[in-house]
Amino acid sequence: MTTSPSERGVSLGMPELPAPAYPDDVRARLEADAREIISRYPDSRSALLPLLHLVQSEEGHVTRTGMRFCADVLGLTTAEVNAVATFYTMYRRRPSGDYQVGVCTNTLCAVMGGDAIFEELQEHLGVGNGETTGDGKVTLEHIECNAACDFAPVVMVNWEFFDNQTPDSAKRLVDDLRAGRPVSPTRGAKLCTFKETARILAGFPDERPGAVEESGSAGPASLVGLRLARGEAAPARVVHPRDGGPHDEPQDRKVHEPSPDEHLSSHDAPQDMSASDPSHPAGPVAEEGE
Repeated sequence: MTTSPSERGVSLGMPELPAPAYPDDVRARLEADAREIISRYPDSRSALLPLLHLVQSEEGHVTRTGMRFCADVLGLTTAEVNAVATFYTMYRRRPSGDYQVGVCTNTLCAVMGGDAIFEELQEHLGVGNGETTGDGKVTLEHIECNAACDFAPVVMVNWEFFDNQTPDSAKRLVDDLRAGRPVSPTRGAKLCTFKETARILAGFPDERPGAVEESGSAGPASLVGLRLARGEAAPARVVHPRDGGPHDEPQDRKVHEPSPDEHLSSHDAPQDMSASDPSHPAGPVAEEGE
């Protein structure tokens, strides 16, 4: 007994038509930007990554039209461009929200509460991984290590850091984004939209007044090792847990109370290891060999 191609789920339809071109005015504007980007590199094909950010800033994701444009200006095939665009997760391949909210669920952030944050945000927003809210504001995803382990658990919005998060603070964050309220990252300027972020990543300056000055630098927790290497003594301190109030301390014990502008690491007040996944507590549940 044989089955037809349609019964086997095999499409024998016509090949996909070439991607449409940008409108003339859009293409002229993008070509001017592309020339500026390409001029930075001795080999034009090295400009592909920023060019993909450029076309992503136009439509909010890398479309077939955008890939065709990159191929045209760099003298590449669309297959070569597609291979790069589909390799890097920073390039979106379908429409998404104004704000990409990524919850780190890699090892350290996960055990510090990242898994719990991601689960609660899914329920709070009514979306799954990689999905966008109905108002087009927020796309939620779980992401791999953001190299900010000293401030775990970390949430990123349009690649900006929001450190030391909890499920409640993360829900307030997405509510503010959807309501259009100003939101400032832990270390950086106020947020801009994903399209605006993509243009900055393409190598064009952030022209918002004061944005560069607000960018800041690494937080104190990231610089502790450097200070110790320089022989600088670290001040003794006791930091209270994020979810609790002050505890009684002996009167003769000096307690360092952080100032409002002092950015601390959540490692100063760790959560229980099982907090991120109550149904699978940390530690062995059976003897070896059982």
